[in-house]
This record gives sequence, structure tokens and C-alpha cells, in this order.
Amino acid sequence: MFRKSVAVQTLRRTATRPDDVTDSPSREHSRRPFARFPGAGLWLIMTDCRVQTLPEQAWLEAAHTFIQEAICPTDQEPNVHLTQLVIDCVKRIWCSQETNHGFTLPISYSFVSVQKLRSRHHPCCSHLSWSGSAYETWAQEAGRNGNPLPQEQLLLLGTLTDLSQDLEQESRDGSLFVRDNTGVLGCELLGLDLSWLGHLFLFPSWSYLPPAKWNSSGEGHLELWDAPVPVFPLTISPNPLTPIPVLYPEIASRVLRHRSKLRVAQSNLAGKLVRLSPLVRSQQKTYFVLSLGESPATVGQAVSQVPIIVQIPAQLVWHRALQPGEDYVLTELRVSRVYGHRYRVWTTTPSSHLMLLNAECVQELELELEGPILEDEPKPAPMPSSSQERKGQKGPFRNSRLLHYKGTVTGVLNEPAGLYELDGQLELCLAYQQFHGLRRVVRPGVSLELLDVHLLQSVGGGTTRPVLAPCLRGAVLLRAFSCQKPGTQLSHQVYGASLYEQLIWKRQLGLPLYLWASRALVELACKLCPHVLRHHQFLQHSSPESPSLGLQLLASALDDLAPPSSTVRNIHSEILEEPHHCPLQKFARLQTPCSFSTLATLAAEGKQKAWASFDPKALLPLPEAAYLPSSQLNRRLAWSWFCLQPSAFRPAQVLLGVLVASSRKGYLQLRDQSASLPCLLLAKDSQPVTDPRLIGCLVRVERFQLVIERNVKSSFPSWKELGMGDFIQKQQARVYVQFFLADALILPVPRSALLSASASASPQTELTSLEGPRVGQSRLFLLSHKETLMKLNFCASPRASIEVLKPTFSFQVSGIWLGGTQRKEGTEWGPPEPLKDVNKDQKVLLLFLGSSVRWFAFLHPGQVYRLVAPPSTPTLFEAEGSSCTSQRPLELAACGSCLAVQDEWTLELESSQDVPEVPGLHRALPESSLPNLLSGNFTDSLVSFSAEILSRTVCEPLLGRSWTKPGNTRAPRRCVKLTVALEPAKCEFPPHLDIYMEEPHLPAPLGLLPGAQVHFSQLEKRVSRSHNVYCCFQSSTYVQVLSFPPETTVSVPLPRIYLAELLRGGRAPGQAPFRATVSCHVVSVFSLQLLWVCAHCSGVCPQGRCTRQGPACPTQTSVSQASIRLLVEDGTAEAVVTCKNQHVGEALGLCPSEWTSLLELARGPGRVALQFTWPGAQLESSAKMSEPLTLFLRTLCTGPSVLRPIVLAFELERKPCNIAPLEPPRLQRFQCGELPLLTRVNPRLRLTCLSIQEPGHPCSLGAFAASC
Repeated sequence: MFRKSVAVQTLRRTATRPDDVTDSPSREHSRRPFARFPGAGLWLIMTDCRVQTLPEQAWLEAAHTFIQEAICPTDQEPNVHLTQLVIDCVKRIWCSQETNHGFTLPISYSFVSVQKLRSRHHPCCSHLSWSGSAYETWAQEAGRNGNPLPQEQLLLLGTLTDLSQDLEQESRDGSLFVRDNTGVLGCELLGLDLSWLGHLFLFPSWSYLPPAKWNSSGEGHLELWDAPVPVFPLTISPNPLTPIPVLYPEIASRVLRHRSKLRVAQSNLAGKLVRLSPLVRSQQKTYFVLSLGESPATVGQAVSQVPIIVQIPAQLVWHRALQPGEDYVLTELRVSRVYGHRYRVWTTTPSSHLMLLNAECVQELELELEGPILEDEPKPAPMPSSSQERKGQKGPFRNSRLLHYKGTVTGVLNEPAGLYELDGQLELCLAYQQFHGLRRVVRPGVSLELLDVHLLQSVGGGTTRPVLAPCLRGAVLLRAFSCQKPGTQLSHQVYGASLYEQLIWKRQLGLPLYLWASRALVELACKLCPHVLRHHQFLQHSSPESPSLGLQLLASALDDLAPPSSTVRNIHSEILEEPHHCPLQKFARLQTPCSFSTLATLAAEGKQKAWASFDPKALLPLPEAAYLPSSQLNRRLAWSWFCLQPSAFRPAQVLLGVLVASSRKGYLQLRDQSASLPCLLLAKDSQPVTDPRLIGCLVRVERFQLVIERNVKSSFPSWKELGMGDFIQKQQARVYVQFFLADALILPVPRSALLSASASASPQTELTSLEGPRVGQSRLFLLSHKETLMKLNFCASPRASIEVLKPTFSFQVSGIWLGGTQRKEGTEWGPPEPLKDVNKDQKVLLLFLGSSVRWFAFLHPGQVYRLVAPPSTPTLFEAEGSSCTSQRPLELAACGSCLAVQDEWTLELESSQDVPEVPGLHRALPESSLPNLLSGNFTDSLVSFSAEILSRTVCEPLLGRSWTKPGNTRAPRRCVKLTVALEPAKCEFPPHLDIYMEEPHLPAPLGLLPGAQVHFSQLEKRVSRSHNVYCCFQSSTYVQVLSFPPETTVSVPLPRIYLAELLRGGRAPGQAPFRATVSCHVVSVFSLQLLWVCAHCSGVCPQGRCTRQGPACPTQTSVSQASIRLLVEDGTAEAVVTCKNQHVGEALGLCPSEWTSLLELARGPGRVALQFTWPGAQLESSAKMSEPLTLFLRTLCTGPSVLRPIVLAFELERKPCNIAPLEPPRLQRFQCGELPLLTRVNPRLRLTCLSIQEPGHPCSLGAFAASC
């Protein structure tokens, strides 16, 4: 205050000089060249500066004007002396350059005010004391790693202060500002001298940085590179007249533990600054802690330290002036007890001062401490454990190392999270300090000195480099500014600082988990922002009223690894306690819990794993593949599927996306920034998802199945080439995900976020279908049936031309209106309007095409929906067939009205309690009875049932090899066969049934996989010529997946039965198994056939050559085939068993090598066939009795090696049905010794062999095993 008043008085005394000079006649002649400048004081300045050119005159005039407006006190007269002092400072710095080109004034420079600097939007720098070559060298060095700050020739004047504007002393928080008459601007300074505060300076070297995106104050800041040059000489404080009595750290620390008068008196402390904490803001107070110590007398001796708390607002600026390693004196300190700390500490008072220690000006106070010691040496207090300790992670805990480090920031990893790169090889985490002040300064090129920083190595969680992390005891000192421009920051690198602070201060995460959480939030932001959400909305501060969306997505993993703790981080103990204990002291290596990869990455990795596991030899193992011709071989490889669980990825994947409904495909999708992934959802109890309000919600799933359906077009000639990839002509994959809604976290996204995000999204987005018209009309309907989704030629508009019809996805549903039209009354729907015709049939046919196809996944029979439309037509829902091009659909559906659902209409699901009960309405899924399903009754050829899919294969089309697509184009017909096990009630052994899907019903709906439970509605029942019942898809077919395939499959052994049980099951389907095992005896052989056929055309190949007439087959590859028919009995019934291919060798009792040799013998004739009638054999006309092979086969088939006991695994040759009439028991004569017996015998069963084993042996032995 004294120095300021002296300066003001000086200004006032010099204000009278211009009048005296004006009256002097001796100056008249010399004033003429500068007559255009007002005031004689300015003329004197120009004379002193030896101004000779007009540019110098103009520069001085502008400088004088600027100084009077921006620097001079507004309540005083213009001060020419102040202008002279400023010009002298500028000249002194300017002339110190070696290359000033002979100019005494920097006429290329102009003064800039704080207000103009604040209005700038681009960074800049100014170096008055630098030469042009110095800046070029500096810029080249900066340009190696980034863009240098652009130089502008500006002169900056201002008062250095720690007060923003003219606020109260208590508002000081340790920040520095440069102030002039136009405003105040925050600044950073490398080394502060406390005597500079409150003085006017010229800043010779500085840079200005405009406000960053995250800076809510909207104010930039200055970086003062060099020491400022004072305009007025600084007053040097004289040494005290008498030495200052001081206490050194050892005595000062003992005072805290003894009863002494000094406990209540104020004392002076002196010592070396050995530790400096950061500025801490806690409980609405800002403070820092410094520790003074003494140099040890011997190496290895402990250093005595005493902590001092500085919390007076006017003294917080000391933090910028203190330099570790320097000796200081702090005056008028007192002993006090700090809340939250168990021991007394030294604190400053409002009258305390900080000064450098001068040994000649201090005197150690000799003190005799009397009385008992009241407090022992401080012991470590129990600190809140880190998240790893609370969770008790497996593995050894490691201790971090405390060290000092000096390095340069080379990268910004995550600025809001306080993560940076040091020297290209270390990570720096500043999150465990309150680094608000440093955040605006730290960027690539900044040099930092880290004191008492923790070094953590091998932290895991995806972090591979060592990490430096200062706690509240460590200090981060700024040693050099960066000469680089701030880089362009992505939005996720700007927002979320308060959210990251919550992870540290509220969730109290350890460093490994915090690093993973920060990376996970970046992954999530990249997935969802900005098209789905805005970054500031996703990374907003979390509160009970407005929870953060990002934190909710991480909550599951964080709660598992770091359960919320009631303990609070004790800041005072962390800084003051000895020995030191903080969250960074101990850590355990973290195994990455999960990853939030983009949907595109997830789908690509799933495809890569699926194709890597695709092995034709594994899909068609030997010996089965060896007997398949080329067509069957390639059809068996045409479709396969691969399922991945989250645990199959490393780390485990978490599925995340916004649920949208596709208007192009009709299924649901999860969408993020990268891609859309089709998904199949199921609610609890095998119920489908019916609530359209899920559209637009954020879905997070940890348990899911990633399904990859592989479609392969191949031309393998035979099984021998299965290992050659050149025969694969085309391969495609369909990737989708399926999960239960109960396993998902559903988070509604704010409507404002979706609206703002959808504005920048692509035109194909489906997010606009979240809400319907706010004012309109609606009507309730009960959905009774939904047809399949397929491409049809529909005319969407009555004005469209028939010639330009294009196939489009569409479907239709039939239902019943429940009441009349309802109008919106405020926020609720009004009562239904009375019907015009009460006797009119209320059945309705709703046609969905175009964008309305997006509702397909939510519409299911038995549910009640509200159809909402804008109030365009008063009688919109009462129109009869006006929106259809033909009345034929109405006649077929027996409906009174037909309605085409418009694109802007929406659907709402109505709860059961809000819907009136209607007599005669059934909401359960339709089920056909088992007798009706398996009978030949065709009064109702459309059947419905639930079943488990056993297998899915590509097969030959039923009707033809080509079909006409919409648009009159021919295409090859595809066909898919599903073998299912029916699930009727009270059925011990579910009957099997085949279901065929052909064009245009392909590709198949999502979820039709082996192991899945599916409900089929309105399939067409057909009967083959062999009396097998099968079903086909029709346009009226509706498929609903009830459950997904199990994650793990358990092999269930086939039941062991008696053959007579199959006769009982034939009379009542479902009472006997379709597949089983039986212990029986081979009675006789009916027939045997060995073939070598062409792998391409299946013609007989004598000597391995195809005999096809006409165009030759592309390959001359032949494959062997075999069949044998046996008569077996087990004492309860007889059965005719058909064995094929490799099972023929088992039936003949041959080992593999014997069977292979027998097939090679049959290659010559190409076909060997025998028909047996007991007791002899009758040969085919093509075979000769004298041939050795024929004789051998006849002997073998009538010998004991074939007619033996076996264990037979079989399936029924014909699936159970009630169509074919049962054969009556027949009379058969048996000879028992000399007595003939006549008895009734049950009809023979017809079975297909699955495997043959010898009784009591797991493996079959050949007839000539000794020779194998």
C-alpha cells in the first residue's frame, strides 16, 4: 500500500509539467514539426526519443493515447510522465536486441489492451526481447511435434495482481491476473516474486490462449514467459533492525507435542522447503500445506520436518512463489487443531509474512520445553482403502515408488480425466490432485517437475506403460510453457471433468480401475456421440436427480470391482500423516473386466472367428462324407451357424447400442456410430417384446449370443477335396445378436438429446419414430393373427401407376376393433365415440408397408394395441377398404374393413387392465391337437404348434429349381428344411416333423436355429407319397421364437426299449421314441447292394468311370455307396432294418480295413446286388454265381459273423402319423423240434440304422479282426 501511494503522489506531482513547458518561448521553434500533437509533454517525449520520422511520431501518439486510456487511473488527469516511463521500458528492451535495424522505437509493434486480447479467438504470442532469428529457431523446434504459436507484434501493459476485478480479499484463491482499465485476464507465471503484486509491468514475452471448449467461463489466459519489466522502480524492503527470533523444524515439531506457552503464542519458523502440496479445495475452503525441514547432519539421517497449513486467502498466492529447496522464514504462526486431523499443526495468521531466509537477519530461539509430552509421535490413521483392496482382488499387491521426475508433456490422452503422456514413454495421471489451474496450461511441449510422485508399473486394465500419479502430498511445478498451439480436441476430450472427479472422490477408484473406467467412457462416447447423444449430455455430472448416462453404463462393472464405500477420503491425513498413506500407495494388477467395442468391430470380430472355425472336414466328418455325392456334399455345407458368448472375447464384450426398428427389414436393430446390428429380443417367460416405447432406448447387455449364420456356395467334387479352399466359390455371413430383455439394462434417452442428435444423423435413421402425433385420434384393436413379412408388389398410393410397381417389404395383420375412435383430451384419451353401425362386423385387416414395416417386431397375436393417427380425417378408422387397391384381401380374411397404416402413424401397447373384456376372444397362441396334426384330415390344412428345432439344412426344392421373383425375374429356387420335435402336452416322446421353407420366404427369420423353441402358426400341412406328414411356409405363416438355443448342449443317450413298445407308439404317436436303442439278434439278410456312382450325376461307374451319355461330367470322381436290409428280433417283435454306407460294414461284422478292401473289390463291376430268400440266395441278373465276390458275400451274409446278437441304435423309417393303416397281426408257423407251432405275430417294424455295436463292447470287432 505504501509503494502504491508513493507512485500515485509521483503521478500527481508530474502532472503540472506540461503547462510550464508550454510557456517557454525558447522551445517555440523546435515545437513546429510536432505542432499536430496536443500537449507540450508529448513534445518532450518525442524530443527525448529523438524522433525523426513520421511513423515514429504516429507510434508515439498512439502509445500516448493507449496509455492514457488503458493504464492511467480513470479518476486522474493524463500523466505524461507515465507515458515516458513506459516508452523507456519499451526502448530498453527493444534496444537490447542485436538486430533492431537502427530503429530506436519498435514501430512495428502496437499496444494491446486486455479487452482486445479477450476478444481474440486464436492463440498468439509476442516476444519483444527476441530477434527474428530467435523466433524462427523457436518455431522450427516447436514445428517438429506440432504447430508453433503464431507471432504477433503486440505490446502488453498491465498490473500484476491476485485479485479479479475489485472483489473482497476473501475471494482470492491463489490465481494471478493482469489488469488494466479495460478488464482483467488470468495469467500463469513461471516464477513469482511477491513484491511484484500490485505493480505496473511491461511484459516482454508472453502468449495468449483463447478459452478452450471445456472452459465454461469463456475466458482465455496469458502465459508470461519472461520476468516482467516494472514501469516504476520496485521498492526493496530493508532488513529488520533486530534479528527475527525463529524456531527451526526440529524444535517446532516438538512444540506441537508439549504443553508450552508457545502453544498459544505466535512464533516464527525457519527452514528449507522440503515439501509442497497442491492447492486443495475442501469444505468451501482453499489451502495448501508446506513442510519446512533441516538438512541432515549425516548421510542417511532422517530429515526433521514440520508441516504448515496456509489457508488465509491473501496468502494463497504464496504457492506460486515457493520453490522447493529454498530457505524461507514464515512469521507469526500459531498452533491449532485442524478438523479431521488428530494432531496439532502450525497455521498462518492474517499477519503472517513469507520471506527468504537470511542467516544474518534471524536468531534461533532457545527454548526449554517443560512439562510432559501430551502426544506421542503420530501413527498412521486408518485410511479408506482403494477399490482393489475393498474387492479383495486375487494376486499380490504391489507398492508404488515415490520419486522426483522432470519431463516434457508429449501428448494429451484424456484432458478431462487428467491423463497425459510424458516423454513419449510414460503416462501421467493428475486426477488424484485437484488440477483445475494446471488444466488450461498443460499441453504438448510443457515442461513439468513432479515432486513426491508415485510410480506404478504393470497396472493392467489395458494400460501397458508405467504411470506417474501425484497424490495430495506431491507437487506439480510448471517449469516451461509450450510453444505449440493447442491441438484440435475431440468432444470426448473436452467434456466430463466433473464426472471423472466423481470416480476419484466419490467412488474412490484405485488407479488401475480409474484408468480402465476413463478408457471405457471414451469408448462409450465414441460409440454413441454425437449422432445418438451429445457429448456434454453423455458425460454430464451425475446426481440423484439427473444420473449420468455414462456412469450408469459403467455402474455394473464398477459395483462389482469397487463396491461403494461409506468412508471419505481424508485429505488432511493424506497430506500430513507419517508414514504416508494414500490411494496410490498400494495397487493390484487389474484384469480388464470388459470392453465396449463398436458394433462394427464386434460383428467383424465375430465373422473372423466364425470363418476361422469353418472347417468342411469338421462339418462333414468321415466316414459319413466319403459316401456323399457332390450335390449332397455341397448342400450339407451350404448353411452352418456359429454362436459366440461374451466370454469368447478377450476381454469380455458388453453389448451396447440404441434400439431402433428397421423399416427395410422389419426386425429390431442395435445402433451406434459405427453400424447397426440386427437383434432378436425376448421378454421373460418366453414372451416376445411388444412395447414400442423401447424404440430409442439405450440397451446395455452383458449376457447375449452373437450368432453368425454362414452361407457357402461350393463345388467340392468329393470328400477328398474338402481341405482345398479353391472349391469355395462364395461365402456370406449374417450376423445378429439375441438376448433376453431381463438381462439388459434399459436406459431411456432424453428426448431433447435424440432430437438434437437426429438432426445431424443420416436420413435413414429410425429414431424419429419414438413418439407419435401429440394431438390426434386413436382406436384400440386386438391383434388376432399376423402374417409373415415378405416382398410383394403393393401400390402404396392410389395415384401410383401399375406399370411402376416395385416389390417392397410388407405384411398384414387381422384383428378386432375394441370400441370406437378416441380423441385426445389434454394428456389423456377421451371416451370412445359411439359406433355408427352397432351390428357391423368389427374385424379389420391392417396393411403395413413402407416405413410402417418398422412395427413388425412389436406386433404379436393376443396383444391389444392403440393405433394413433393425426386428426386429418374425422372418420379415418371407419373407412371401408378405401386405402386398399382391391377388396379381395377383405374377402379372404372375412374382415369388414381394411386399412393401410400410414408412415406417420404410431402404435402403443395397452395394458391388460385398461382394456375391456370382450367375450369369445382368446389371447393365447393357437395350438393344433396332435391327432389332427398327424392325421390325414384336410378340413383344416393350416396347423399351428410349438416345437424345438433339431436341425436345419439346405435341401432340394419341392416344386422346381427356379421361381419368379417380384419384378418378373427368374432366380434359382432355394429350400431350407427344419426338422423339429413337437412339444404337445402329456407327450413323453415328442414326434418329429419336417418343415420346408422356399422362396419368397427366404432368408429365414432371425432365431431359427437348432436348439431354439419356436411357435409356428398357420403352416400348410401336407402328406408325402410315403405317408409322411410335413409342413410348408405360406404367406399366412407366423413364426415366434420362444427361447434361444442353450449355451451348453448336453448329450443325452438314446433310450433303451423293446421293439414291441414301438407298436404301441404307432397306434398313439408320442408314446414311443423316434430314436432309441435295442438289444436284438440278426435273423437274416434280405438284400445287399454295393455301388460306385459318379459324384456329379450319381450314375453307376464301372471301373470308376462315369457311363453317362451326352455331355460328359466335369469330374471323373466316383464315390462308393452301400445298403443292406436286415431282419432283427428281440423276442417281442420283428423289424426290418435298413443300413447304409458305413453302417453296412458294421452289419457285416467287418473292421474298417476289411470294409475298405471289400468296396475296392466292388469298384470293378460298379454294382453288386444280392437278394436273399431264406435259406438260400437268389442273385441279380447282372451278377454271376461263379464270381468270387458274389460267393464271398453270400457266404458272409449267411454266416454267424452277420447273424449274431447286436446292439442297434435306430430311428423310425417313417415319422409317426395317423395316416397309414396299421397292419393286422399275421399267422406264422414255427417249428419247435418235431412239433409245428402256429401263432399270431405282430407286423414287422421298419427302422433305419444309426449305429451297430457288439453286446458288451463299446466298439465293433470285425469278423476277421485277427487279420486286420
